[in-house]
Amino acid sequence: VQLQASGGGLVQAGGSPRLSCAASGRTFSSYVMGWFRQAPGQEREFVATTTRSGGSTYYADSVKGRFTISRDNAKNMVYLRMNSLKPEDTAVYYCAARTGTVVGELASAYNYWGQGTQVTVSS
Repeated sequence: VQLQASGGGLVQAGGSPRLSCAASGRTFSSYVMGWFRQAPGQEREFVATTTRSGGSTYYADSVKGRFTISRDNAKNMVYLRMNSLKPEDTAVYYCAARTGTVVGELASAYNYWGQGTQVTVSS
């Protein structure tokens, strides 16, 4: 599966942009999907993940209550709605896909990655 993330840019603190990730292929619904982010000089970190059906979602503590992951299997899309953005949310955001049914936070468990989209939050 190939992934293409979009929707980043310069956003003011408190803003609510939505990131999108388009997936190629006819088996999108067979992948667990996740969002990760990487700030300059830091390791890539888990943000959110959703099961293959989208029925269950999991979040990093740092974004819980502010971010929402969702997916549309009919459109081969996964989204990340980000609310109440803070300057510390500034990072390159990546969508990722993993085979199997287990959701997880480890980046190494994901098989496919998009190219990333930069989100910069100004204070």
